[in-house]
Amino acid sequence: MKYSGIGGQAVIEGIMMQNGTNYAIAVRKPDGEIEVKKDTYVSLTKKHKLLALPFIRGVFSFADSMIVGMRALTWSCSFFEDDEEEEAGPLEKWLDRVFGEKLEGILMSIVMVLSFALAIGIFMLLPMLIANFCRSFIKSETVMAVLEGVIRIGIFVAYIKLVSRMDEIRRTFMYHGSEHKCINCIEHGLALNVDNVRASSKEHKRCGTSFIMFVMIVSILFFMVLRPETLWLRAVSRILLIPVIAGVSYEFLRFAGRHDSFLVNLLSRPGMWMQGLTTTEPDDSMIEVAIAAVETVFDWRAYLDENFPGWKDGQPT
Repeated sequence: MKYSGIGGQAVIEGIMMQNGTNYAIAVRKPDGEIEVKKDTYVSLTKKHKLLALPFIRGVFSFADSMIVGMRALTWSCSFFEDDEEEEAGPLEKWLDRVFGEKLEGILMSIVMVLSFALAIGIFMLLPMLIANFCRSFIKSETVMAVLEGVIRIGIFVAYIKLVSRMDEIRRTFMYHGSEHKCINCIEHGLALNVDNVRASSKEHKRCGTSFIMFVMIVSILFFMVLRPETLWLRAVSRILLIPVIAGVSYEFLRFAGRHDSFLVNLLSRPGMWMQGLTTTEPDDSMIEVAIAAVETVFDWRAYLDENFPGWKDGQPT
């Protein structure tokens, strides 16, 4: 496997693929045609050198992925809105009058902040509160940290299982699989076509699901060491340590994505197993969408020429 530098995200009936500052969104429209949009986004870590330092860059790289992801998701949703537009209410008219063209960006920021706050409540504070009920008969702080981590993972698995019951989410997980398959196809020296992509793995070490799994595992290690005595101090510590835990998790994910060794692959297995919940085998039409997104921002032929000299007919030599 050779690192390519491309990454992506599944959106509504489509895929977003990013390569450096360029990203492309490909969507299968209701009429069956593939619509592709190319745009640019300069990472916060490239604008400010301080933010690119190890263990700091992870937090801001996550923010970058949230921003680009929301842009891609919003654009993909625009193809599936109801044809009949309802008349704007008084509040919508007032907001549009006050904020104008900035309204969409403001609403997107509000959604991101609220989503992040909700995630902290559900996946960081709720497991701590549930585990706290066991404190009366579990005296070991190490066992309590492990218990809290297990509860956190259980809540995440239950959440994924619940949302995957929705048809739209199931299809999004299929597009997620096609994203991984495209990247694996290229990074294993195969020509980017439907047959090769279909035969490639739907799990990838640089996946966001793996990042979340690493966050949950690393949090156990941190909370084993830091042991505030009161409940409110434990709650504060969970919140304040999020950037630190995210920074450490990002560095491991970044390292794992660039190295292919027995130890790295072994440590990556928990994240790969978790991807079984968020990736599903796609159909060929979804693979075509993913390929369209990749080819808009990445010259895979030049990449294969450089990293897999002599490749022919889609097979590495």
